[in-house]
Amino acid sequence: MWRLGRILRGMAFYVFCAALLCSALCSCSIFSPTCPPPKVTKIQPPPPPPPHRKSNLPFTTVDFNIPLSQITTPVIYVFKSQRRLFLVQGTTLVREYPCALGPNPKGTKYFQGDGRTPEGKFQICHRNPYSRFYKSLGLSYPTVQEAQNALSHGVISFAQYCSIKAADNADRLPPSNTALGGQVFIHGGGCHPDWTLGCIAIDNSDMDELFKVAGVGTPVYVKP
Repeated sequence: MWRLGRILRGMAFYVFCAALLCSALCSCSIFSPTCPPPKVTKIQPPPPPPPHRKSNLPFTTVDFNIPLSQITTPVIYVFKSQRRLFLVQGTTLVREYPCALGPNPKGTKYFQGDGRTPEGKFQICHRNPYSRFYKSLGLSYPTVQEAQNALSHGVISFAQYCSIKAADNADRLPPSNTALGGQVFIHGGGCHPDWTLGCIAIDNSDMDELFKVAGVGTPVYVKP
């Protein structure tokens, strides 16, 4: 009997240990359905970079030391509000000149005698080394597009439109005897405050440089 009692006591001990182990596993373990999952710290991604702000300037680099002999494909930009003429080759600003405008600089040109410098895309169509304003480069104003608009509104006649178009085809200075006006030049004479009749004036020394590199066909962009 004592041997049976010893066996029973041993079995009770093992049952007790098994119960303790089961309780521990069920309290918080991977086997327990009520055990909360481990807390994961979410890593926030870095903020996106600010959007690239496109520059309004027609160049990305500046080099005023480029010799005039190497300026072979110039483009002229005139910013009226800044009173600045930029000479650009490719994406490089190679020269910058202060300039003067007419007595009514704001807004584009609408009619002859309004004292405004036209805005838009033009080209050099005339060169005069003996201008009364030192030297001058004529702009292709009025353009064919402006002549078409004026014709459609009855501002100019069909014959006048044809004259403007013929001048454009021949890279000549457009006629200035229409309601649109004309004879718009980049010329010398100085950049003192807005003294022209609608032309773009720069200092004579700057005009010397510009006249050397700007030929017939050179693009000219006049901005507000």
